[in-house]
Amino acid sequence: MNSRILREFGQVVYIVIGSAVTALAYNLFLIPHHIVPGGAGGVAMILNYFFSTPVGLTILVINIPLFVLGVKVIGRNYGVKSILGVAISSLLIDGFTYVLHLGPATDNKILACIFGGIMLGAGLGLVFRGGGSTGGSDIVGQVLNRYTNLSTGTAILVVDFIVITAAGICFGQFELALYGYLNLYLQTRAIDLVLEGLSYTRALFIISDSADAIARAITGTMNRGATVLNATGAYSKERKDMVFSVMAKREVPRAREIVREVDPHAFIIITDVYEVLGEGFKPRT
Repeated sequence: MNSRILREFGQVVYIVIGSAVTALAYNLFLIPHHIVPGGAGGVAMILNYFFSTPVGLTILVINIPLFVLGVKVIGRNYGVKSILGVAISSLLIDGFTYVLHLGPATDNKILACIFGGIMLGAGLGLVFRGGGSTGGSDIVGQVLNRYTNLSTGTAILVVDFIVITAAGICFGQFELALYGYLNLYLQTRAIDLVLEGLSYTRALFIISDSADAIARAITGTMNRGATVLNATGAYSKERKDMVFSVMAKREVPRAREIVREVDPHAFIIITDVYEVLGEGFKPRT
């Protein structure tokens, strides 16, 4: 029970900190320069531009129907945490604007675009790590992530691209849309970085008639583990062995040389690995 309480508390801390970082991104960089980041926040900024409606309050109103979608697809616990994220971020956006009167951190639009995107993405990533959302396309993005192979950041990218394009048309300045696209790219990269971390390892899948020899060379020469798996071609029905091994980035070139020496015709797949637990890598907790 204690571990569960600590885990839930940690998630709430992620959501609170992430919401605060998100609000600062809006106030310090995005709103003053009319750089629309997409989603409910982007729609709220468009309405603020034309009707001077509070951005935070507008985000809160827009998110009501989206919460219904989030709760239905992802669950009630997600809905509670999302409400917390939206409430805090919306309150802080308007609080920073109308109470603390925070001004822009820079007069340079490019700097505002870059740092606003990184800061907003980092804030959203922290909220996602807490199991919540700040609403808008965040909810839509996580729903798409649940049912497709798209990462959360990429799914949000698709939704927000539409909003930013619409904002450029409404503002009558296509340049602002270009700033929005750049901001969105940086935002999604920051989200994926916070959620998935830096890839420090690589996984190798090696299909070869000399799989046993390659596995022995990797384990003997590089002191890395290797597993030989049975594989069957879907079309040819031909059976072959496949070597699976995980290693650090810097070790991949040496592994390529070993495979080339043993079997120049081997089929090799090298892919990113974002987390490895076990002997030789991160300890299990």
